[in-house]
Amino acid sequence: MIKAFNRWSTDGIRVDDQGLQRYINLEPKLVPKTGARYAGKRFHKSKVFIVERLINKIMVSGHKGKKHFKSSGNNTGKSVTAYNQVEKVLDMIEKRLKKNPIEVFVKAIENAAPREEIIAIEYGGARYPKAVECAPQRRIDLALRYITQGAYHKSFNAKKAFVSTLTDEIVNAYSMSPTSNAIAKKNETERQADSSR
Repeated sequence: MIKAFNRWSTDGIRVDDQGLQRYINLEPKLVPKTGARYAGKRFHKSKVFIVERLINKIMVSGHKGKKHFKSSGNNTGKSVTAYNQVEKVLDMIEKRLKKNPIEVFVKAIENAAPREEIIAIEYGGARYPKAVECAPQRRIDLALRYITQGAYHKSFNAKKAFVSTLTDEIVNAYSMSPTSNAIAKKNETERQADSSR
C-alpha cells in the first residue's frame, strides 16, 4: 500500500465538508510532484494530491497587497526545498498532536476555507460591495494561500523558522484558533460579507 512520503497513510481520512469532498484529493504519492503535467487544464488541479498543492503554494505563495517580498527568501522555485520543508512540518505536527498529520492538514483546510466573499458591483457610477458564495475550488485555493502567507508573515524578520511557523499555522487552523492567519482572514471575510448582504 502506498503511503504519502512513504510514512503516512491516507486511509480512513474523511472530508466532512460536502462541498469540498470532490476537490480535496487524498490519493497518496511517495513523491508528490507531478511537474505541472496538468497545467492549463481547467479544474485539473483538484485531481492533484492535496499535499502537493501545499508544496506548490510554498514555492509560489502569491501576492499580498501587490508585494512578494515577505516570501522572497523561500520562493526560489526549488521543489526539493519545499518538499523537505513540508515533510518536516508534517513530522512536527505528528510529534505535537500524536495524530496523522495529513488528517490534521485536511481538517485545517476545511476550517480555513471561506464560504462567502465580497465582490464590488458598479451601479450608476457608484461602487458597492455584494456578498457572493465562494466556489469550492476557490475555497481551497484561498485556504492554502492564507495558511502559507500567514506562515511567511510570521517568519519574516523573525527568529522563528518558516517550518515552525507553518506548523503553528496548520495546528492553529486545525483547532480553529483565532491566532491562525487563515482563520482570522476567513472570519473577517465572512463578517464583511454578512454585513453587505
